[in-house]
Amino acid sequence: MSFLIDTNVISELRKGARANAGVRSWFASVDDGALHISVLVIGELRQGIEGLRRRDPTAAAQLDRWLHELVRGYAARVLPVDAAVADRWGHLNVPDRLSAVDGLLAATAERLSAGQPG
Repeated sequence: MSFLIDTNVISELRKGARANAGVRSWFASVDDGALHISVLVIGELRQGIEGLRRRDPTAAAQLDRWLHELVRGYAARVLPVDAAVADRWGHLNVPDRLSAVDGLLAATAERLSAGQPG
């Protein structure tokens, strides 16, 4: 089984020993190869770093390095938003609209679940 990790899980895990024990336990129980992130998660993390940069450039620089290592660590497990994901998002958006990021993440997760990671 494969998992698409959302931004809030990545952010929680960044807390290390202070992270939620349940999140840490689950993450430790899953094989690294089964864990994926979306390019959208990278974008959300970047947005947070850039927002912080205005207030605390030093902390933002540390997070820059962390994000670089995160992306490097996931490498081939960073999933794109491609035409099939966009098409599925369009289907998911009717009748109930989803935010672009949440809907595209849901569509990506569906493809990953179906064995079509991107």
